[in-house]
Amino acid sequence: MVKLQKSVQITLIIVAAVIVLAIIGVVAFKYNSLSNTIQVNGQATAKVSPDLITVYFNVDTKGTTSKEAEDENSAIVSKLKDNIIALGFKESDLKTDNYNIYPEYDYSNGQRLTGYRATHSLKIEVSAEQKDKVSSLIDAGTNAGAGISYINFELTPLLQQSAKTQAIKSASDDAKIKAEAIADGFNKKLGRLVSVSLDQFNYNPWPIYATQGTSGGAAEAKRAVTDITPSNQEVSAYVTAVYKLR
Repeated sequence: MVKLQKSVQITLIIVAAVIVLAIIGVVAFKYNSLSNTIQVNGQATAKVSPDLITVYFNVDTKGTTSKEAEDENSAIVSKLKDNIIALGFKESDLKTDNYNIYPEYDYSNGQRLTGYRATHSLKIEVSAEQKDKVSSLIDAGTNAGAGISYINFELTPLLQQSAKTQAIKSASDDAKIKAEAIADGFNKKLGRLVSVSLDQFNYNPWPIYATQGTSGGAAEAKRAVTDITPSNQEVSAYVTAVYKLR
C-alpha cells in the first residue's frame, strides 16, 4: 500500500511538472511573439456612384378583427401588384420587407381592445438608370392605397462587394505605410506580419425621401427624386495589423 501511494505521488509530481513546463512554454512563446512588435490601424474609404434606387411602400390597415385588417391589407397589396405589373415589372420584383398584425388597445380607462392593425412593408428596386420610372412607381403605390415610407439611393450587392474589396486593400496599404514609417522612425526594419484583423465595414444607403407618418405624400416623394442627383456613396474599411520589428 505504501509503495502504491509513493507511485501515485511520483505520477502526480511528473504531471504537475509537465503542466508547469507547458505554462512556461506558452508564456515564453507569447512573450517572444509579441515582443518587439508594433500595432497599427489602417483605414480607407472607397467612393462609388449608387447604381440602385429602392422604393419602400407601406400598407397600413385597421379592422375590428384581425381577419378584417388582414383582408383589407391584402386587397391594397393586390392592387399594388397589379399596378406594378401594368408598368412592365414582374410581381416577384415587389418584395415583402416586413409584415405584422397586432391588437390595439385604449388605455384611457383600463385596457379595452379597440381593434386590430395590419402593417405590410414592401420594396421594389430599379437601376439608377431607370430613375425616370420612380414617379410611376410612386403613383402605382398611392393609387393602390399604399404610402411611400422612404426612397433610397443604394448599391447593388455586386457593386458593394467591389467597393468593400477596394476599401480593404487601401486600408491594408495604409496600415503598412504607417508601420514602415514607425519602423523607420526608430531606425528599425519592418519584419513579418504577425496578425491582422478586419474591424468593420461602413456603408449606409442614402435616403432621398422619408416620411414620419404611415403614408407619405406622392408629390413630395416625386419632387425629392426629381430634384436630387446622387452623389458618390462611401464604403469604409478598418484594418488592424501587428508587425515584427527587426
